[in-house]
Amino acid sequence: MMKKNNKRKSRKILKRIIIWVVCIAIIGILFFFGVQIYIAQSTKDYLISDVSEAPESDAVMILGAMVYSSGKPSPVLKTRLDYGYELYIQGKAKKILVSGDHGRVNYDEVNVMKDYLMEKGVPREDIFMDHAGFNTYDSMYRAKAIFQIETLLICTQDFHIGRSLYIARKLGIDAYGYPCEDDTAYKTYNNMRESLARVKAVFDVIIKRKPKYLGEQIPISGSGILTDG
Repeated sequence: MMKKNNKRKSRKILKRIIIWVVCIAIIGILFFFGVQIYIAQSTKDYLISDVSEAPESDAVMILGAMVYSSGKPSPVLKTRLDYGYELYIQGKAKKILVSGDHGRVNYDEVNVMKDYLMEKGVPREDIFMDHAGFNTYDSMYRAKAIFQIETLLICTQDFHIGRSLYIARKLGIDAYGYPCEDDTAYKTYNNMRESLARVKAVFDVIIKRKPKYLGEQIPISGSGILTDG
């Protein structure tokens, strides 16, 4: 008799565990897809399809991507740089902020971006480098905290622009996005990776995470030469 009762209790406990696991899984799935919809819907009104639509801003931000050992930007990064340059040359911002990974001696996104823009004729003092833009959240946080940016035009690919705008605006920056063409061969991978990154972005914003590095303020109204390094 006791064995039967123990079996019944075990079945009840197992049933409860299964119900809880299923409920948690359903909530997780709903949250995941809810984040995707929310970020897309909350940022769609801040997307620019043509340079003429862009408001004048403190700066154009070009977010980093892979650079080659030869010192040349990858196609993804080159596209971002060209779009950012277009906004700058049309007078939509007087300064350009290039933000990327320069956490290692042998890998440097920001100086590659700076060199590319200078080759196109952008004066050195108009290019600010954020050497500690290790991820999108850090780049946006530092744009406001370090470079004192209040209004911003962001250049990155379409799959990435929504999260970038969401973070920037949640951190108090009046930001608009100029989505770049995305002709890479890794669209499926990029979209899958980005969908997870959006969930992380929501938590970063909620807990008000601080970036790995901060430092002294370098106002965007000054000279980009101060960011050499």
